[in-house]
This record gives sequence, C-alpha cells and structure tokens, in this order.
Amino acid sequence: MLIKKRNSWDENENAVTSENVYLNRRKFLGAAGLSIGSAAVGLSAVSNAQSERTLKELSFKKTDFGQDEKLTVEAAITNYNNYYEFGTSKSEPAKNAWRLKTTPWNVKVDGLVEKSRDYSFEDLIDMKALEERIYRFRCVEAWSMVVPWIGIPLANIIKKLNPLGSAKYVRFETLADSDQMPGIRWPVLDWPYVEGLRMDEAMNSLTLMVVGLYGKEIPNQNGAPMRLITPWKYGYKSIKSIARITFTEEQPVSSWTKSAPNEYGFYSNVNPEVSHPRWSQASERKIGSFGRMPTQKFNGYGEMVADMYAGMNLRVNH
Repeated sequence: MLIKKRNSWDENENAVTSENVYLNRRKFLGAAGLSIGSAAVGLSAVSNAQSERTLKELSFKKTDFGQDEKLTVEAAITNYNNYYEFGTSKSEPAKNAWRLKTTPWNVKVDGLVEKSRDYSFEDLIDMKALEERIYRFRCVEAWSMVVPWIGIPLANIIKKLNPLGSAKYVRFETLADSDQMPGIRWPVLDWPYVEGLRMDEAMNSLTLMVVGLYGKEIPNQNGAPMRLITPWKYGYKSIKSIARITFTEEQPVSSWTKSAPNEYGFYSNVNPEVSHPRWSQASERKIGSFGRMPTQKFNGYGEMVADMYAGMNLRVNH
C-alpha cells in the first residue's frame, strides 16, 4: 500500500488560499529517513523536471543583502506558490507551469515613455550585471520565506527606457494566454493580472527585476522569465511573468484591489498594525520553521523605504 506523505508547505487542494501553513517538516523528514538537505535537493529536482525546462546556472555578484538570514529550502520555494494563472491551490503552479514558453520573450513598453516599443528579454535584462540579494518575502496570508533572488535593479531598466517627466506610476501586466495558462479560463480575477508602483517606489534601490533564484534561472512557477520583487510589500505586488510595462500619470488599478478593494490596497506595504479583514497581520509563519514570529513593519526594510511614506496615513493607504 502506497502512502503519500505531505510536505510542510502543502495545503488542502480544495482551498483557494490558506492563512495556515502546516509546519511538520521535521516530523515528515524523520519518518522518511531524510535530512533537510537531501529532501530539498530531491524535491527541487522533481519541480524542475515538471517544468520541462532546463534551468541554466547564472553568473552573478553576491551582495550583503540578507547574508545573516537562514534560507528557506529551495523545494518549498518552487513547490508552494501563488500563481492563479496556473491554478488556485499552492501546489498547482508547479504542476501546470511547464506549459509556459519563456523563450523568446517580449515585453511591450508604452505610455509616457520616450522609447515605446516591444522589447526582447535580452533588450531589457543585462545578464552581465546580475546580482544576488537575499530578501524576506512576506505573503498577505501571513506566511513568509527567505529567498536568494537574482536580478537587476528595476531602476536600471527604467533609466534605459527614459520615461517622461509626467510619468508618476509604472503599471505592469502578466502574460495572459489561456493556451499556456489554464487558470485564465476561469474568471477568478479580471485577466490579465495587473500591478503597479509609484515612480519613487519603482526607482527605490530595493526594487529588483528577478530572473533567477538559488543560483539558476527562475522556474516557470516562480514567475519566469522575469518578475518583480518589492520586499517591503506583500507578495501579491511582486508580479510574475511580466509582458507589459506602462508609464502613466494615473495610479493603476491593481488586480487584487479591483477584485476586493476592502482587503487589498494599492500600496500593500507590510504593516502589522493593519489587519487583513479575515486574519491578523501582526505575526507570520516562516515556512520551514515552528511557531509564529512578530511581523516587522515594512517587512524589516523600513530604513530604506519609510521616508517615501512620510506623512501618509498607512491605515487608509494600506
């Protein structure tokens, strides 16, 4: 009789989102006779195989960001994902994202910008300038990870595109292709997925356009070939598989804000003082660890971002 054991980051397949992460990883590993390291390697290999895409090793510069942090195991990062274009449960993206064709990849750049046209991935990303930054990643569902992201500052891309002085926001769109993304066939959100940043947020030195993690190209389920990371904001702001960048004078309407404006604000800064209507944000559960820990305001990056919100009511502008 074959008994399937669940991983600590797995969720109930019937759940759309979950605020609880079951942290019994050590118990599972002990029963299976595995070490954390060997399990991570084995499960990561399975995830990569499911993507039907060989992930190339990347050349990058290491930075001081997060060097004292304990990394979340790679298998959890690549098997526990929110990516509704490939399914609403946490495990479905890793199973379904192999359909996504990441090369060639084009990004439409338009709006209030001098160099408006379609750009290839290679036009936008300088692969000789990649750097690794270990950032904390905090989800609105009150779970978190520590991830070794590899990418380039978004500011480098924006300077290359040369937006007009009237541009106050940057709007991003995820690819929406029902042939490649089975979740698009269901009206869970108003597709394509849209997110946005104020221009100063986009130019902040923490904002990273990511193309890899754990030393390799980023897997499909994590947002290949390019995704955003804004580590002081909740994870849903870090839009995946970006296919369009628009510079605008008006504040973009983000997908989750449009879907549930009482739950998801435009700014989406990590703030333990403002509860989600369905659960508290005061504490978080770090995947791979036991118990809960207090949530840090701005996810612990306040020294580098708090000045951008001076004088703002962060309860109203949540």
